[in-house]
Amino acid sequence: MAQAIFGVDPPLEGTFLLKGEPIRIVSPRAAIDLGIYLVSEDRRRTGVVLEMTVRENITLPAISDYASAGLIDRRAEQKAASDQCGQLNIRTPSIEVKVADLSGGNQQKLVLARWLSLNPQVLIFDEPTRGIDVGAKAELYQIMRGLAARGLAIIVISSDMEEILGLSDRVAVMHEGSITGILAREQCSEEAIIHLAVGKVGSKN
Repeated sequence: MAQAIFGVDPPLEGTFLLKGEPIRIVSPRAAIDLGIYLVSEDRRRTGVVLEMTVRENITLPAISDYASAGLIDRRAEQKAASDQCGQLNIRTPSIEVKVADLSGGNQQKLVLARWLSLNPQVLIFDEPTRGIDVGAKAELYQIMRGLAARGLAIIVISSDMEEILGLSDRVAVMHEGSITGILAREQCSEEAIIHLAVGKVGSKN
């Protein structure tokens, strides 16, 4: 589903609505133009460029914003990268360090920093805390809650039950490619989610 929302795979059926209006997503470029971004499950393969620096990774999606007459404004680029590192508490000795040298948690925050520089409307997190330590998880949860409080729409796809129960305002449970039920926060429990996950259809409110 995440791949379809982000335009990587064509949807088999259904309609996308953004702020109540139908939209058409035929490619990742179309999704990005609408302000929809994917923080992918495999950050090392599809989220960051490991051999590039922290600065280069953060500014890469919007590099044209830092260029004039074919030349990149390095000071503006450095300021943007430094600001994002500060806001997301990305721990790095320097913004010129290669991303491959960062911890998993800092790499994940770096993926997020890239998209936040583009003022997103929707952020899709696919298994956002896989492979990162407990401290980095707590930081990422705090960041995600803060973004939601600012009005960003956040979709979290996770196989971690504790993560689902702790983060979600609403939970859509899938079984074999179909949504079997949607639970409001007050309806969410491990038992209710498992009931729907094994294919027993519930309410879709």
